[in-house]
Amino acid sequence: MIILGLVLLVIGLLVASLKILVTIGAIILVVGLVLAVLGATGRAIGGRKHYF
Repeated sequence: MIILGLVLLVIGLLVASLKILVTIGAIILVVGLVLAVLGATGRAIGGRKHYF
């Protein structure tokens, strides 16, 4: 999710200049980072230790 968010941000900012891609990329990036941090701390997410 983190890589997908970064790719969408780069495409939205540099290539296509589309605000919707930047917004979606930022949301996916933040969600991916939150899930990664929660998984790294050992907190179960959705009944699993890892979200992937």
